[in-house]
Amino acid sequence: MAKGPEPGTKGSDVRKIVAQNKKARHDYTIEDTYEAGMVLTGTEVKSLRQGRCSLVDGYATVEDGEVWLHGVHIPEYTEGTWTNHAPRRKRKLLLHKGEILRLLGKTKETGSALVPLQLYFTEGRAKVEIALARGRKAHDKRQAMAERDAAKEMRNAMGRHLKGRRR
Repeated sequence: MAKGPEPGTKGSDVRKIVAQNKKARHDYTIEDTYEAGMVLTGTEVKSLRQGRCSLVDGYATVEDGEVWLHGVHIPEYTEGTWTNHAPRRKRKLLLHKGEILRLLGKTKETGSALVPLQLYFTEGRAKVEIALARGRKAHDKRQAMAERDAAKEMRNAMGRHLKGRRR
């Protein structure tokens, strides 16, 4: 018998990922991540539950003590009527006051940005993972790719070596 709550019930830590921004991890050096709730309309939630969203052009700003998500594309709900939402409207993010003040201080530094990494559902609520990030230069991107490739080659070589020992 498994202990703990069943997956999909309240209290489980199951994430249903709707969208990821893989380009952000390539273009930025991630310094810190935050999980934020989102203020959404009903048709936006229904569209997200269908797995439709794009975070590629998204970014967040701190304005008047509130954090806003801009540029995230949630397409109109196909079954919606006149109550449908605008696909690229700005959406309010829900964070604790201390987190907002910390973000406000760090985004004032030059080169820092708030970028969304992934959008997902947890316990039936839409959440977005935003990251405090610094932009990378082109040579930094190449160096990061070379390091990633070298680590992958090492893992593969170790795997081949361990497979050879078993025989």
